[in-house]
Amino acid sequence: MTNGAAVSDFYCNQALSGRVPIETVAETDRALAFHHTNPSYPVHIVVIPKEHVPSLTDLGNADPDLLNEVVGLVREVAAEVEQEHGSCTVTTNLGLYQESKHMHWHVVFRGENPEQIFDTYGHHDG
Repeated sequence: MTNGAAVSDFYCNQALSGRVPIETVAETDRALAFHHTNPSYPVHIVVIPKEHVPSLTDLGNADPDLLNEVVGLVREVAAEVEQEHGSCTVTTNLGLYQESKHMHWHVVFRGENPEQIFDTYGHHDG
């Protein structure tokens, strides 16, 4: 986002409104997981609250229990990705790093094989 730009909320304005088609992975009454509309990884899933919540550190007017529901869905989706691919990364951005000002979590499998992961991060389990 550049200085002076209007606040962007892709998730409310595009994904939740139906303007952009999305492929749902999982959902609850108040949270939605779907395949990223412009993925950067072999598996790239986004998890969002279905109502506007500015960020992890600024819940706005949202019920704090909503965060538990969203994180629960993140955990469910991440467990499925880990089970299927052997690894998973979960991230959320804050402040200037958060391009769309709607709390969202990326659940990704970056495509590395076990050897690449161990070469990068080592063996820390024994």
